[in-house]
Amino acid sequence: MASRDLPPVTVIGLGLMGTALAGAFLAAGHPTTVWNRTGHKAAPLVAGGAVQAETISAAVAASPLAVTCLTTYDDTRQALEPAASALTGRTLVTLNSGSPAGARETAAWATGHGARFLAGAVKNVPTAVGLPDTLLYYGGSRAVFDEHEATLRALGGDTVHLGEEPDLAALYEMAVGGTLLPALVGFFQGAAAVRSRGLRAESMVRFTVKWLEMIADELPRLAEEIDSGDYSEPRSTVDLFAAGIPYDEELGREANVDVSWNAPLHGLLRKAVEQGRGEHSIAALVEVLREPVPAD
Repeated sequence: MASRDLPPVTVIGLGLMGTALAGAFLAAGHPTTVWNRTGHKAAPLVAGGAVQAETISAAVAASPLAVTCLTTYDDTRQALEPAASALTGRTLVTLNSGSPAGARETAAWATGHGARFLAGAVKNVPTAVGLPDTLLYYGGSRAVFDEHEATLRALGGDTVHLGEEPDLAALYEMAVGGTLLPALVGFFQGAAAVRSRGLRAESMVRFTVKWLEMIADELPRLAEEIDSGDYSEPRSTVDLFAAGIPYDEELGREANVDVSWNAPLHGLLRKAVEQGRGEHSIAALVEVLREPVPAD
């Protein structure tokens, strides 16, 4: 039940994540207005106490805080354009995918229309929204974040302000998210190999989790090596990883699995070896990645 003592919130965009965001605000007692391009998606939230705005301008005008959950920054600006005049004096918080450049462009657009701006990211799945350990982080004005922090904590207990720059959430979203697809494809490659022997992918899960836990334990040390630039006391060397290249290729042939996605990773390893980094920590690959890409 909404409380008159809690600040009202508007949620724009009611996909899986946007619906979860609005539901979390409702569960926390915030009067919640919702808007979606296809209005029928609002029905379950309205049944739970939300108010459905007829127009996006009315949605923005309904609350001092508007939270958007659309796919990209371009989508967000396009959707909000008809409501641009209603943004004056309000706070806009974006929770969408996109690049740091997109966040900066959207910040300039929002502030140009008189809004205050935070760009954030939800670092979990929709079903985790509102839980005490769910992480969300934001970039933008500290004063704006402090003003709305209590409200934003309804979305997740681990709520972090990264800094004054409005593109920081997008930067960290891409920096951290860069581990996701390679990790998943690595699991899928292993699953394909296991299935080629008539075994179940499920049989890998316990062992894969242990492997990921080991990686998690190593990350602080690897980050320390990167920040210091000292790779001279490795636990795992570039040479060790490079020595495994033929085995990846052999597994592909034996299991009839396409392992070609490994080729760029193997290229990084070979380049590091050619540069004399073979005995360095595997974290020295950062130095290879930081080299300028040759122009076409």
